[in-house]
Amino acid sequence: MAILSPINLRRWRIFKANRRGYICLWLFLALFIISLCAEFVANDKPLLIRFKGEFYAPILQTYPETEFGGTFPTEADYRDPYVQELIEADGWMVWPLIPYNYKTINYDLPQPAPSPPSSENLLGTDDQGRDILARVIYGFRISVLFGLVLTFFSSIVGVIVGALQGYYGGWVDILGQRFMEIWQGLPVLFLLIILSSFVQPNFWWLLGIMLLFSWMTLVDLVRAEFLRGRNLEYVVAARALGLSDRAIMFKHILPNAMVSTVTFLPFILSGAITALTSLDFLGFGLPIGSPSLGELLSQGKANLQAPWIGITAFMTLAVMLSLLVFIGEGLRDALDPRHEAMGG
Repeated sequence: MAILSPINLRRWRIFKANRRGYICLWLFLALFIISLCAEFVANDKPLLIRFKGEFYAPILQTYPETEFGGTFPTEADYRDPYVQELIEADGWMVWPLIPYNYKTINYDLPQPAPSPPSSENLLGTDDQGRDILARVIYGFRISVLFGLVLTFFSSIVGVIVGALQGYYGGWVDILGQRFMEIWQGLPVLFLLIILSSFVQPNFWWLLGIMLLFSWMTLVDLVRAEFLRGRNLEYVVAARALGLSDRAIMFKHILPNAMVSTVTFLPFILSGAITALTSLDFLGFGLPIGSPSLGELLSQGKANLQAPWIGITAFMTLAVMLSLLVFIGEGLRDALDPRHEAMGG
């Protein structure tokens, strides 16, 4: 913590004093890191193979079946008992904790899919025989990455627009506010439904469409901070010294405005994740077959006789969003200038 300035060190101590927010931060980071390593945690390929004295890493490289003495020159199916026997005859394999990818279908279920939780599938399978736990891990990663990227770009656009409106005021502010009123009135869901009939939705396509509307979240807050700060004495002095508008906006006013802005980021992230989940639930989100929490919720709704599907999706979203909300509360307390400094 020596690299932090005294005021940021004080804020970090206040954040740590909020035990709930501090613990939730580490829990969220742990879950996110696990999801980033999803291929090494849940996969239908071994982590490492030793065959005839040679080492192979199927997760990192593709090997044909003939490499292990098989018949076909295509990629080896490591779940095939025949391939497993070939490898184990002259070596060994190290499997991930969950031997299923998000799209792996378990053809050896004791009953028709969806099957209940078992020692083989800890959270059961969906209606296509795919492991739910593996899909949750991959779906968690996609949801958080989508939310982080959308929050990052929408925050940049929102801060710039709010700063311009608040600093210049006048016609810039009036025209900006009128444009936002019109833009906010557009039906986002209907636009997505219409566009999905022309374009196959994917991660980046959805991100671009959502960015067209999500940037307005921070505009009002940043605008208010700039309207308040542009007439403060240090800003007037900087203007009198001949500093450019850009320097005054982004070197003097923006750092103070960002204190209140940063507290909203976890909530914006929660909203982005919820928006993606909603679109996937309605069928207008990620491509069919993607590891989506919204698609898992839809399966739970369609298979009420398999309650483990809906319960798993609900609990995953509840835990994820709760962690983000508690982290946001901790940031709010840490960045609140009226909060007393905590000892430690």
